[in-house]
Amino acid sequence: MNENKMPPFESVEELVDLFDNNDMSEYLDAMPEMHFHVDIQRRSFLVSVDKKLMRKLAELAKAQHTSTEQLVNSWLEEKTARAA
Repeated sequence: MNENKMPPFESVEELVDLFDNNDMSEYLDAMPEMHFHVDIQRRSFLVSVDKKLMRKLAELAKAQHTSTEQLVNSWLEEKTARAA
C-alpha cells in the first residue's frame, strides 16, 4: 500500500475535491480503520412470471397507461385485501 499522507483540509469541500480528483487507494494507509453495521432491508422482490402471461400483463398495462409493475402491484394489493 502507498504511504501518502492526507493533506490538511480547511473544509469538507476541499476533502471532496481531493477524492474527486485522486484515487482513494493512494491514501488508504492514512485513513483510520472503521467498523460499522449495515442493515440492508429488501424493498422489492423478484417473482417469475410465465412468458405469455407477462406479454398479456404488459399489453394491459400499456392500455391503462401504467407500468406493468404498477399494474401487478395494484392487482396483488386488491387480491390480498379481499382475502384478508
